[in-house]
Amino acid sequence: MANNILSAEQEQKLLQPIDSYVGAIQDKVNALREDGTDKVLDLTIAIETVKKDRTLAQGEKENRLAEYSKALEQAKGIENRNKAEIDKLIADAETYLKEHFDQEYYQPVKASCQAEKEQAKAEYEKALAALAKDHESNLASLKEKQDIDDENYVYKNRKFDAKLTYRNNLQQIKDRQHAAFAHRYHLLDLLKMSRFSFAENRAQKWENYKYTFNSRSFLLQNGLYIAIIIIFIGLCIATPIVKGGQQLLTYNNVLNILQQASPRIFLALGVAGLIMLAGTDLSVGRHVGMCMTISTIVMHQGINTGGVFGHIFDFTGLPVLARVVLALLCCICASVIFTTIAGFFTAKFKMHPFICTMANMLVIFGLVTYATKGVSFGAIESTIPKMIIPKVNGFPTIILWAAAAVAIVWFIWNKTTFGKNLYAVGGNAEAAAVSGISVFKVTVLAFMMAGVLYGFGSWLECIRMVGSGSAAYGQGWDMDAIAACVVGGISFTGGIGKIRGVVVGVLIFTTLTYSLTILGIDSNLQFVFSGIIILVAVTLDSLKYVQKK
Repeated sequence: MANNILSAEQEQKLLQPIDSYVGAIQDKVNALREDGTDKVLDLTIAIETVKKDRTLAQGEKENRLAEYSKALEQAKGIENRNKAEIDKLIADAETYLKEHFDQEYYQPVKASCQAEKEQAKAEYEKALAALAKDHESNLASLKEKQDIDDENYVYKNRKFDAKLTYRNNLQQIKDRQHAAFAHRYHLLDLLKMSRFSFAENRAQKWENYKYTFNSRSFLLQNGLYIAIIIIFIGLCIATPIVKGGQQLLTYNNVLNILQQASPRIFLALGVAGLIMLAGTDLSVGRHVGMCMTISTIVMHQGINTGGVFGHIFDFTGLPVLARVVLALLCCICASVIFTTIAGFFTAKFKMHPFICTMANMLVIFGLVTYATKGVSFGAIESTIPKMIIPKVNGFPTIILWAAAAVAIVWFIWNKTTFGKNLYAVGGNAEAAAVSGISVFKVTVLAFMMAGVLYGFGSWLECIRMVGSGSAAYGQGWDMDAIAACVVGGISFTGGIGKIRGVVVGVLIFTTLTYSLTILGIDSNLQFVFSGIIILVAVTLDSLKYVQKK
């Protein structure tokens, strides 16, 4: 085993011819880039600097820009002339590395590291055996209880030190192997100026994942999902047994789950933005009830049977498409008004969103119930669902609406200044304010964005359910949306979360509810399952936060 272990000098000797060959190519590439690519980069930076320099007179700025632009064109010409030769040299280096790096360097180092691990384990076990022998010998000569306790304490500490030494040795071996793997990409990085292929990027990401993998962190991040997958597998096995052969995981069932989850994704995306700010929204369900009522009134089949403050609305004179658009705009406007009010009080008076949104919840429900006498407004025009969310070969296109919402919100969170500010304010509002970010503006915009999503999602739900709008509709949806965000990794500590987590959270709860319903589990017991999942999710989130602290 010791014969397979490479010394640092032996490892360097294996690497030397590879570094020499690729280094020689690197020197040639650098020489070819000196008057081309390197100058293009320098001149591009210089031009941008001059454009932003307010200390220069207009004439001097124009002269410098003209001079730099002329030099830039020359440099680009040299770059284009040398491109073919540079590409040929890089291809030569890549071919050489492919033929020699793994076989002549990385594999011997990998084998050496494996032998070192075995040697480290053997030494650790030998050290433990020696410590145990010494401990037994020492105990044999002791009679006093205090002395025996002291010996046991010393023995425990010595075992801990031995284990710590063993772990440090393993980490050093792991570092060595990782460095050997990364060296190839270091050479390519210099040659290709960090322009790796897709396969090269994936290989590096996989290696970095293995290198940084920690079982404790992995379980904290994914333990809940693993448990839910196991539960769902159990439900898939139990369903045919309980329901006489009926399968749970079928194509139609999956489409039904996605169809039911689609409007809820809008609501969860809205709440997620507020949780990112270390807040929440208790009024989501009441927004759904309000917007369902508005949508049903506007898109009602014929004259409305119920009234609002005693007035009977009749929109049958408008074209169907106009009524659909009007219903959407009314829903969005109504929701945005109430969420903006909550956002204003949260941002201006530093009130906790819990209080502001609870007030909204009470006001919305009371207002809609009083205005409509709490009645349901029946069905909407039967042609509307086929127009807005038709089924194409059995596929419900409402899923595409949800997918579009996910894509748009992902873009806002990750590719816009507002999204970056949202993370910053959620992470540390005081630091964000010091850096020049308007906390007030970000907070209010987050609430307004939530209102748009609530209105849109409720409008879709009304079309999916073909109406049946009432003030009571959506009761409990606020808890579902918040729970989906928490399960999906949107942290209540603020500034932490991803869009895909929101989607996963919604799908988890929708799938669980659907599965338990098929199994005939009482709806009250379903709340128990949901509560346990929420409790575990928040516990894991708290543990992750404590670990970071």
